[in-house]
Amino acid sequence: MEQLYRYIEQYVELSLEDKWLLLSHTSKRTYLKGQYIVQQGDVCNYENFVLNGCTRTFYLDKYGNEHVVMFAIRNWWTGDMGSFTTRTPASYHVQCLDDTEVIQFTHEGLELLYQKIPQLERFFRLIVQKAFVASEKRVIANFSKTARERYLEFLAKYPEIEQLVPQYMIASYLGITKEFLSKIRSELRNEHVHHVNLD
Repeated sequence: MEQLYRYIEQYVELSLEDKWLLLSHTSKRTYLKGQYIVQQGDVCNYENFVLNGCTRTFYLDKYGNEHVVMFAIRNWWTGDMGSFTTRTPASYHVQCLDDTEVIQFTHEGLELLYQKIPQLERFFRLIVQKAFVASEKRVIANFSKTARERYLEFLAKYPEIEQLVPQYMIASYLGITKEFLSKIRSELRNEHVHHVNLD
């Protein structure tokens, strides 16, 4: 729980009593690589704080094509927020790409925590706002930036993820083909070698 406490305390203060309340209204769970935290069409029962591991959130269209919308690694949140808050079927799958340990909040547990720890509501409002701004920026980037620029931004945002995630998933997240991503990576490698040789 210490990892979660430290994360929350970047935004709001927690007393010892608050920490005990959090402990009593959350649960820790480990998922194996390949397991789903939530599946499209089911109601998302948990908001999940990732302690370690990696997940991907993706939408499966009617033709069976996967569209990756986000990844989550250590100290990130994952789940289907729309489904979790409205108690309606999830629009997305959330799948573990590695053995993944999470702290889970139920809908009822979170509502209780809001009543008992008022600053927790402020904390969640701040992280939801942050996520919304990031989502808006991503939409704009998809319209205004080249695939290469988006890939470089992706590497800056998720520095350790390239070792964990297959290339086709990264390509899906960027909205390009696997072949085009391979071409971009090859160009970047060649430029790096060229710069090293010049030095």
